[in-house]
Amino acid sequence: MTLLSELQALEVELHHPGVRCDAVRLEQLLHAEFREVGRSGRHYDFGIVLKFLSEQLAPPSVVPSDFSVSQLAPEVALLTYRSAHRQPDGSLSNHTLRASVWMRVDGRWQLRYHQGTPAAEPW
Repeated sequence: MTLLSELQALEVELHHPGVRCDAVRLEQLLHAEFREVGRSGRHYDFGIVLKFLSEQLAPPSVVPSDFSVSQLAPEVALLTYRSAHRQPDGSLSNHTLRASVWMRVDGRWQLRYHQGTPAAEPW
């Protein structure tokens, strides 16, 4: 498995409703010092994100694309991609450019930092 495919699979797992509601799995995927700057510009920490994700009743259907990875150090990688939310009518909204810093801790990758930036719709 390549670094890109491994981190892409972990990132997409965080979009899955079952994982978003599973506190044990979230604690495995998110670093204890996790921080996020959401597409709204708000800052979130590990506790806030864990609570928010575990309480979501109907998380949005996330459509990710255009994944790319850069290894920053032997145990640190930057994953970038685009995402959008699929609406009930099939249209896409909330187009976002995303960046995630993953760190390998005790042999497994954990998400240390994530940022979303509003994006124009792709061509």
